Amino acid sequence: MQLIEVPAKTGYVWFRQGVWLFRRNPLAFITLFFTYLLAITLVSMVPVIGSALPLVLIPGIAVGFMAACRDTVAGKPVMPTILIDGFRSYGTVTTQRLLVLGVIYVASMVLVFAASSFVDGGALFHVMMGAADEASTTPETLAAQGTFGALMFATLLYLPIAMLFWFAPVLVAWHDVPPAKALFFSIVSCWRNRGAFVVYGVLWFGVALGTSLALSLLLQALGAGAYALTIMMPVTIVIVTMLYCSFYATYRGCFGVQEPGAPTTTSGR
Repeated sequence: MQLIEVPAKTGYVWFRQGVWLFRRNPLAFITLFFTYLLAITLVSMVPVIGSALPLVLIPGIAVGFMAACRDTVAGKPVMPTILIDGFRSYGTVTTQRLLVLGVIYVASMVLVFAASSFVDGGALFHVMMGAADEASTTPETLAAQGTFGALMFATLLYLPIAMLFWFAPVLVAWHDVPPAKALFFSIVSCWRNRGAFVVYGVLWFGVALGTSLALSLLLQALGAGAYALTIMMPVTIVIVTMLYCSFYATYRGCFGVQEPGAPTTTSGR
């Protein structure tokens, strides 16, 4: 494993690689996305711990999606069961480490939303913790409490959390790195390549926003504005799935990973 510093323009390369990778096997990746949503829904129904359990499992699921990307690049078939690859293919120690990462992630999210209470008095925190009643979660009530500002503040606080966990799961599973070191290597790599990540993030944000605006305007022009949400849903799913595919490109780019016999994706084919 080698931490590599790349120029800012590499963010565009990662973006193109994500699109290219999705196009290699779109049906498999969309199936994985829906399988993930179904699994999260079922897990969240577990009494008492159901609200936190999906977050605990996120690092392990992230490894599974990365494994799907790796197998797609290598031309191997991808099945929905690969989502649990992180928990079944690398031994008991790795499984325990991924669960430790999950617990740390839950604690981090709780702290982020708790800190947002300084902006709106705890309204957003209670909503995210599932402790808010229905009357207090209406858009009007949340707006009056300043929840939008709290959400922006929470998003800002989440950025270093995202950097910590961006590569940590795959470093734990594929490089046998302990959780603390994996978190450290992840944030260092993200910070060293912050220029590329800024370009990468702006591109994906531009695609999401541009697509939404373009479709909305088109549907309004056609007199079909009432169907905007219905049409936007599958489009959003495709964009999010391509974004997930590009996570693998950032890993390969920041750590100089090239699988034996795998095609180079830098061409953005």
